[in-house]
Amino acid sequence: MIGRLRRMTMPENGKRPAGIVAGSMVAITFGTVFVLVNSAALPTPWPVVVRVVGLVVAALLIVGLVLVVRAAPPATRAPASGYMDRRYWLIVALEAGALFGGLAVINGVLHRSAVSVAWVALVVGVHFFGLAWIWRMPLYHWLGAAMSVLGLAGFLIYAFGGAAASVGLVAGVGSGAALYVTVGAVLRRALLGRTSVAI
Repeated sequence: MIGRLRRMTMPENGKRPAGIVAGSMVAITFGTVFVLVNSAALPTPWPVVVRVVGLVVAALLIVGLVLVVRAAPPATRAPASGYMDRRYWLIVALEAGALFGGLAVINGVLHRSAVSVAWVALVVGVHFFGLAWIWRMPLYHWLGAAMSVLGLAGFLIYAFGGAAASVGLVAGVGSGAALYVTVGAVLRRALLGRTSVAI
């Protein structure tokens, strides 16, 4: 199991990703937004329950990230930041265009705001496949697949007459959970490995 997790969370060259802190914080933040925003339409008392659970999980992940930073000193020679890679910015630009263009059509033309979160989950999921390729992070393939499936499931739920709350739960809260699980897997590997982490 540990060997499989190592292959999924480590790049192909065997070196730990340089952006573990920034990447984890971004994933925790967006995961929390997915959970908090998309649980609002659930029947009482579930919005409060889901939000409290989401915030607790986010807090635990931040504690885990702090432990990783304290347990493993920064690498002496960190590689150039992946955020400076032109391919990264191309993926971000394509993602932004797809997000805002698609949302404009869904909300302004089709008037189907109930599936907005499904579109967001699908686009964000697809963008992780690109990041997995340029950063050599196999785990991002799994995250991309999970979020893409959750987004498509949201569309199907709506197509078969499901309520907006159900779409939000599956595509929105589900995507937040997928981001949480990904961060947890990376941090678990970092804590078990006890090897240097480039911060």
